[in-house]
Amino acid sequence: MKPKIDATAFGSITIEGETFDHDVLIRPDGTVKKRRKHLSKAIYGTSHTISRDEAEHIFKDPADQLIVGTGQTGRVRLSDEAADFFKQHHCKVILLPTPEAIERWNTEKGRAIGLFHVTC
Repeated sequence: MKPKIDATAFGSITIEGETFDHDVLIRPDGTVKKRRKHLSKAIYGTSHTISRDEAEHIFKDPADQLIVGTGQTGRVRLSDEAADFFKQHHCKVILLPTPEAIERWNTEKGRAIGLFHVTC
């Protein structure tokens, strides 16, 4: 079951009443994990560009779509390699600033993965 995201503020996200002070990955089964942004940072020097390595980790449990909260001001992007990876696996990617992505997540039906950046 997909957990409801209650709120976000700069540097945090609250899911089902629990507040996290880091980026999160929500698996299709509803499990909430800390984002492994080091997989992208090692390649690009920033977690604002999602690498293919991180894309493969995100897609470990496949879904029809990935909703990405790109940060409070929308800085996170997919690398070309990550975009190609999701396209090859027929996974629709929705990139929105985190507050808007949360609204989308909470109303979206079907099997989805959520990745939410909580700062910039």
